[in-house]
Amino acid sequence: MRFAILAATILAIPTTSLAADMVEDTIAARQGYYKLLGANMGVLAGMAKGEIDYDSSSAQTAADNMVTLTSYNLGHLYVPGTSADDSDKTRALAKIWEDFPGVQEKGAAYVKAAMAMQEVAGAGKGEMAGALGALGGSCKGCHDAYRAK
Repeated sequence: MRFAILAATILAIPTTSLAADMVEDTIAARQGYYKLLGANMGVLAGMAKGEIDYDSSSAQTAADNMVTLTSYNLGHLYVPGTSADDSDKTRALAKIWEDFPGVQEKGAAYVKAAMAMQEVAGAGKGEMAGALGALGGSCKGCHDAYRAK
């Protein structure tokens, strides 16, 4: 179900460009969305590394938040004209708008990994840490393909 929502969202990405004054706002909003994901990933990674004491409730909340964010409609955050080719405020590659099937594939991998994390995050540090590799890998896969270094 979440994959279908994500796929529909990506297909609904507008193909018209934004006015120049909206480019920075769109980029900032997109970055804000990913900062929310990163904040929750940071909790899970910190627990796995022992930098934060494992707490089942906090781990579960972070995983739940990440899954909740998968249902957010990202279409308005991915408008042509908001790539690194258009602004020095972002590292989003223009390839995003040229490779929707690849973006969908990476997004589906993230949703699958986030849902797997949600199933085990509160079950124990070992279980949570075991699911972290796939979740982090799904993030890295998208970063490697669609984000400038």
